[in-house]
Amino acid sequence: MNAWVRSKGVGILFILGAALCFALMNLFVNMAGELPLFQKVFFRNGLTVIVVGAILCFQKEKFRIRSKACIPWHLLRAGSGLLGVILNFYAIDHIGSISDASILNKLSPFFAILFSVFLLREKPRIPELIFVLIAFAGAMCVVDPRFDMAVLPAAAGFLSGACAGFAYTCVRILGTKGERGIMTVFMFAALSTAVTLPVMIATYRPMSAAQLICLLLAGAAATGGQFCITAAYRRAPAKEIAVFDYMQVFFAAILGFFFLDQIPKTLSFIGYAVIVAAAVGQWAYHMVRARRARRTAESAQIGAQAEDPPPENERKASPPPDERMRS
Repeated sequence: MNAWVRSKGVGILFILGAALCFALMNLFVNMAGELPLFQKVFFRNGLTVIVVGAILCFQKEKFRIRSKACIPWHLLRAGSGLLGVILNFYAIDHIGSISDASILNKLSPFFAILFSVFLLREKPRIPELIFVLIAFAGAMCVVDPRFDMAVLPAAAGFLSGACAGFAYTCVRILGTKGERGIMTVFMFAALSTAVTLPVMIATYRPMSAAQLICLLLAGAAATGGQFCITAAYRRAPAKEIAVFDYMQVFFAAILGFFFLDQIPKTLSFIGYAVIVAAAVGQWAYHMVRARRARRTAESAQIGAQAEDPPPENERKASPPPDERMRS
């Protein structure tokens, strides 16, 4: 039990590290200023390709994909993930608050539940659907729907969460097919870099030294976040620690306040509270179900041991009842 608790504690620390890294990524993307969108996206993925590619060079299987069946899911994961990053960066630049952009992107676990119905044939339970509806109600507070062009950045942030949810579902499918996690990260970064490179060249705008440093720091933060979240889920199940990833919103709000003078609207704070409450409720629900399942399994195991006959050597060593009575 102590080892399990320590492993879970380390997993929580790693996922908090990932939340901080992705909040820093959002900050540096915003601080890079008026640069073409695809130029920012290219730098976000380019550094990941270099770092992860170098690590794969020293692994036994190197760049080998597990099977041909994984290729379509790599393409779907990369395509949806890239679209999610583009929409998220657009929201970061235009929504007026990096914490708003962060919370809308964090709708991805709820979208993953919906996509798993179609891609994995999973049937969500009633409480899970209720939490999804609560989270979407909170998102509407952040989006603050209006019938004008001002709502576009918030809508982009909302759709970035949907794209990320689809991408995470593809990652789950790749995991069931035996694909390595680091290879999934590399394929996403490599394909995204290859797609954005021509557009980045066509729309390239010269950068100042400060802007280049911000984009490099954004890429470094994104790479650090990928490694932290991978390490976290190796040490504890996602259902037990994923809720701590919502600390990214807290980190983003603090960073936005101190470095960008951003103060979210009151309605945004209400939306944050509703979405985080839905995430905590979903986490508690899964934890209770897991605890009940563990107790049921332990009870069944104890019952099976009680019903098992004694080993053959014990039966031979024990004298028959009539001999015990004679003695």
